[in-house]
Amino acid sequence: METADFVRTLDREGLLLATAAEQAGAGAEVPTCPDWRVRDLVRHTGMVHRWAAAFVAEKHTSPHPDGGLPDLDGAELFAWFRQGHRHLVDTLAHAPADVQCWHFLPAPSPLAFWARRQAHETTVHRYDAETARGGTPSAIDPGFAADGIDELLCAFHARSRSRVRSAEPRVLRVRATDADGAVWTVRLSPEPPVTARDEAGEADCEIAGPAGQLYLSLWNRVPFPQVTGDASVAALWRENSAVTWS
Repeated sequence: METADFVRTLDREGLLLATAAEQAGAGAEVPTCPDWRVRDLVRHTGMVHRWAAAFVAEKHTSPHPDGGLPDLDGAELFAWFRQGHRHLVDTLAHAPADVQCWHFLPAPSPLAFWARRQAHETTVHRYDAETARGGTPSAIDPGFAADGIDELLCAFHARSRSRVRSAEPRVLRVRATDADGAVWTVRLSPEPPVTARDEAGEADCEIAGPAGQLYLSLWNRVPFPQVTGDASVAALWRENSAVTWS
């Protein structure tokens, strides 16, 4: 996917999130984030949007703190979210392709990183908002979902801070059944996972299913679609893979 594709996805997903949050109400429980109400979800995502936009707009070349969570609720909170989301979309859409700023995962460019990361951040939290509202959640494009799986496996969990580790070497295979070539081999050890987009060698466990469902399951939003082989390897992922804000 190109940067412009990610920006368009971010635009759409943020609007869906805002609509679902408004329909659910600020006090509604978020089933996929048991400790949160909708107001917590909206405050967090809106804060992340402003934090991300500042790197690109202000060209920060090193980490800088987020602006904290707003003391807003109800209609004022939702308006604040929509304003920050629009600012992020516009910032990414109009930034020069060669803008230089800090980013925390490998990417072709800082702009490509922030567009991709915020598109996926917002999509996952849009799903959270829609579970709070109830009804059938919006679909996730299989190609976009496969890209999100790739980001999670090959980037987030390649970092030293990943807690997905195994005392004995194990191999987890992840297979999207509706996206061409979307197969990953994740090698687990006492070190951070090493992931390749291939089907090399035998796997101790395989998680498979449609890309959208697989994407949400690897972000711990829904159950794994299908698990074959040693289910303890899938459980290890479920128990240790959470990515938290810090």
